[in-house]
Amino acid sequence: MKIFRAALLATALSLPLAAGAVYAATPADALVIAQNIDDIVALDPAQAYEFSAGEINTNVYDRLVQYEAEDTSTLVGGIAESWEADDANKSITFTIRDAKFASGNPVRAEDVLYSFKRVITLNLTPAFILTQLGWTVDNIDDMVTVDGNTVTVKWDGDFASAFVLNVLAARPASIVDEALVSQHVEGEDWGNAWLNTNSAGSGPFVMTDYRPAELVRLTANENYFRGVPAMKQILIRHVAEAATQQLLLTSGDVDIAKNLTPDQISGLPDDTVKVETYPQAAVHFLSFNQKTDSLTNPAVWEAARYLVDYDGMTETFLKGQMEKHQAFWPKGFPGSYDETPFTYDVEKAKQILADAGVETPINVTLDVINSTPFTDIAQSLQAGFAEAGINFEILPGTGAQVITKYRERTHQAMLLYWGPDFMDPHSNAKAFAYNSNNADDNYTATTTWRNAWAVPQEMNDEVNAALAEPDQAKRNELYVDLQKKVQAESPIVIMFQAALTIAMANNVEGYVNGATSDFVYYRLVTKN
Repeated sequence: MKIFRAALLATALSLPLAAGAVYAATPADALVIAQNIDDIVALDPAQAYEFSAGEINTNVYDRLVQYEAEDTSTLVGGIAESWEADDANKSITFTIRDAKFASGNPVRAEDVLYSFKRVITLNLTPAFILTQLGWTVDNIDDMVTVDGNTVTVKWDGDFASAFVLNVLAARPASIVDEALVSQHVEGEDWGNAWLNTNSAGSGPFVMTDYRPAELVRLTANENYFRGVPAMKQILIRHVAEAATQQLLLTSGDVDIAKNLTPDQISGLPDDTVKVETYPQAAVHFLSFNQKTDSLTNPAVWEAARYLVDYDGMTETFLKGQMEKHQAFWPKGFPGSYDETPFTYDVEKAKQILADAGVETPINVTLDVINSTPFTDIAQSLQAGFAEAGINFEILPGTGAQVITKYRERTHQAMLLYWGPDFMDPHSNAKAFAYNSNNADDNYTATTTWRNAWAVPQEMNDEVNAALAEPDQAKRNELYVDLQKKVQAESPIVIMFQAALTIAMANNVEGYVNGATSDFVYYRLVTKN
């Protein structure tokens, strides 16, 4: 039974949305979502680094180039109508299309330079994505130049233009309206405070209301160059409790519920609700620290790949949350390697260890985040590995505790996950297949360094070659080869790719949820 129903549409879409309140059925031109959005710290694309913030940024800002709702695997023009790459001179020249910001101001080449300059100058969390191109406060005016309606972007480093394009499709490369933002500058903040509660983009929606841990309201941008979205309003309600999300969905008061548990998903009514599963970019792995002598024999790494009950886990407690995937780049993107050659085979694992003369039992600690499904995975691994004489002592901890230990290289075995910072294979190749300096005082935010794995020089060289390869097809082949090598022989056992299960009303069509929160699109949504 509904707790409360508003009599008028205007009331239903404007009242403060208290947790647990249930409202009238949603209107035909509005999409109402129940979602936990308390992770938002910032919404300015120069600062935003959280999952929910990425989703909002994607729907209110365009970039020079971007992955779009129609095909999340293909890079297309955003505010750039066309571009010409010159790998030899390390530059790309973009021609800006005839488009307007939501404010009505024209999108200019100068807005691109302004947007990039404010990211570099503010130097907040995601700035590293752009600064890796060699951009600094001192040289940005030379690295990004404007000529009429064209922008030329230069870089310093042995990068293929395909890599640079993927960098420019990332969140901090969002283009903001200089004329509008400049009206809201406080001191030297480049409009940062204002942009954390407002938007200044050219995307399909405008953020018209943001109340932390309460709601985000997006309104259709009447100036959007690809056409005005069918949904005139997107209302994201912060609903932390999964049970409340389920109630709101089944009673017709929201159209989408994003954080339901598998048990709640299985109990939804088929006649009014449908469930969709979307592969996500995060890969989950088991790793062995090479500072632990008993874990340095490659036979241990090989045997480990046959002691994971991949199917047993994904068909039971991980169903709908993860799928079997054994390579470092997630499937669904160019350059992925989707073969899964390893199965749970205790006898084969025992034989590998015996043939290599590995003495068992091996006793090892396994650090894990103390929450589901991670503790469940750890218990499954504990049972499977024990069959071959590898005994895990599970050490649960908070996420911060586990990750801090990982960064300090003081763990033995570790159960964790990794997501790319931007959608280019190099983001994960560097993390899983590159480590040119394994010294303790050379802290590097990669899985290889954190597990003290001194990557063979041949593999390091191949990572650099893939990064610099100008031919995208050849580049993809190099990344596939790297994944095969890491899959075959590394102390990092990649097991799963995350999946996101979302429940929505049967009349919702056109919702797109790509592999990261930056690939969530509302522009094509309709309600029949």
